[in-house]
Amino acid sequence: MNRQRVVAMILAGGQGSRLGVLTASVAKPAVPFGSRYRIIDFPLSNCTNSGIEAVGVLTQYQPLELNAYIGNGHSWDLDRNSGGAFILPPYQSSGRSDWYKGTANAIYQNIPFIDGYRPEIVLILSGDHIYKMNYEKMVRYHEEKMADATIAVLEVPWEEISRFGIMKTNDRAEITEFLEKPATADSNLASMGVYCFNWKALRTALMEDESNPKSSNDFGKNIIPAMLENKQRVMAYRFSGYWKDVGTVSSLWEANMDLLDYPDQIDLHDASWRIYSRNPIRPSHYIGQKAVLDRVALTDGDEIYGTVRHSVLSHSVIVEEGAVVTDSILMPGVHVGKNAKLDRCIVSINTKIGANVEIGPEVKDGIKDYVNKRLCTNGISLVADELEIRPGAKFAGSSMITGQKSDASENVVSVRSDD
Repeated sequence: MNRQRVVAMILAGGQGSRLGVLTASVAKPAVPFGSRYRIIDFPLSNCTNSGIEAVGVLTQYQPLELNAYIGNGHSWDLDRNSGGAFILPPYQSSGRSDWYKGTANAIYQNIPFIDGYRPEIVLILSGDHIYKMNYEKMVRYHEEKMADATIAVLEVPWEEISRFGIMKTNDRAEITEFLEKPATADSNLASMGVYCFNWKALRTALMEDESNPKSSNDFGKNIIPAMLENKQRVMAYRFSGYWKDVGTVSSLWEANMDLLDYPDQIDLHDASWRIYSRNPIRPSHYIGQKAVLDRVALTDGDEIYGTVRHSVLSHSVIVEEGAVVTDSILMPGVHVGKNAKLDRCIVSINTKIGANVEIGPEVKDGIKDYVNKRLCTNGISLVADELEIRPGAKFAGSSMITGQKSDASENVVSVRSDD
């Protein structure tokens, strides 16, 4: 391996259980986003645009589609002789096989990979956030402050602090305390899950953490607090752009809607900071004569004959005549039948919605067997991939529709087997 000043490690192995059926067969970072992207495209593209050539992607749960999607990194200009994009699953060593036990353990298991590049700096990135960030600026800040570790932070609403790791800082931007998802706090500076470390300091911290049998092997719970306890210099790097953790059904839906409502905040057409992706080649989209479109993001291979309002469509989506799709996300290959009505829905890959089907919060007489208000909040419904919803079926809002049948609904949903 050629020496690299900076190596980036993307943590892409989380189970993503809060996304329900969306991550039943694919890793969370492989979930489609926007009309042309997957979630993993954002940290990969940030690396490319920041001039980082050596990138490790740590996978674990349902990795096959993610591995195939990334391939050799060519789509992100990361198929370099001097570096490249590398898929790093847990592997067998010393006669035993271990899954990644935590975020810190995942990096610990890949120390030989990082050592091979002899880096000065290692970036630890999350694979499930939507944002555009120049990591090189953060690295320069880290070096100027002579820090052992630097954490990217941004201000979050006070009512949301319990969702994040919260930083307390002094007037020199030094982090004095790290609170992991506190119920209350006197700071609203949240960790973005973007860490910059001196490799020597991090390597030592990882070795010490691994030798502690009581550790959770987690950056937020163990590595950062240990560095603070050891009086190492840990700095906060403030970020002010768009950033969204899309780990829940509602946040994934909101981030897609933000593309339509706030295109200036997360501009995906900005040639100066391009978000790269890997998409199949499809013919240009087609809009029928009777089609009605209002604030819609769509892409190649789409065929629209009905009405689509304030929605995001991935490639190869078909919306038949008379169908009405509102405030929804249709992932690749979704087919919406005639006169169907979808409101606040996320429909996963290759699912077929039959004619006259209705799904949404205004459906009063719909099947309630699939209602899941724990994961599907605010009336948003989620439809699993590769399903066929029988014509005329009606579902209440906040449903999570799967191929698992109950006595009351066994005749309305089936797993597709015709493709």
